[in-house]
Order: sequence, then structure tokens, then C-alpha cells
Amino acid sequence: MSAPVVTTPCPRCACNADAPVHVVVGALMRDDIDAAIERGLFDAHECAQCTDECRAFVHAARDQRQRALDARERYRHRNARLQRRAEERSAQRAAPVAPAAASASVPATPALPSAAAAALARARAKAAERHKP
Repeated sequence: MSAPVVTTPCPRCACNADAPVHVVVGALMRDDIDAAIERGLFDAHECAQCTDECRAFVHAARDQRQRALDARERYRHRNARLQRRAEERSAQRAAPVAPAAASASVPATPALPSAAAAALARARAKAAERHKP
């Protein structure tokens, strides 16, 4: 003997079709989103005998949950991207600066403009003349 078929009437529109979506509708009406997802909110096929309002209720709940999950995923990706950028900036700041190649032909201090160098040379010559014995 087979087990009797138990029909689950829709808690929203009270149709008597045996549809798995009715369990989802019941969970949604109790505002138990976790149970609705576990019972197949995203996978359940709509009941052909339910009213248009009832089907729209399920579609709206499914769309709202999907948007929320998509937003959460975008938020996680954004945080990961910001974290990666912060780590890259931190690594760039912490990277040692390559020392300048020291050579005999390159002066350690930057060269003066030509007019300033000439004025400095004249001042040095004048000071040297004053201090001659």
C-alpha cells in the first residue's frame, strides 16, 4: 500500500493544489525567510491554481531576496577590493627606496643655477682677497 497523498492547501489563497510552493508561501507568511529559502524559495515552481496575487507575492519575495543576496555579494567584493588596494598601498609605502647611484661625477648636492654659482664664486674670491697676508 502506498502512503496517502497529502495535499497542502495554500495558506494565502487557500487553493487545494498539491504544490511544494505552498510550504514556501507558509514560511513567507510567517516572515520566516530562512525557512522559505530552505524549502525552495528560489527553486519552487509556481502553483497554477493559486491566484495572481498569491503568485505575485511569491515572485516579489523571491526577487527581494535575490536582490538582497546580490547586494551582499557586491558588498563583499567591494570590501575585498578595498582591502587589496589598502594592502597594495601599504606595501608600496613600506618598500625600500632604491638609493641613488653614487658616482664621482655626480655632486651630492644639487647644482646651483649658473647666476647663483657665479655670485658665489665672486663672493669667495672677494673673501679670499680680504684675508690675504
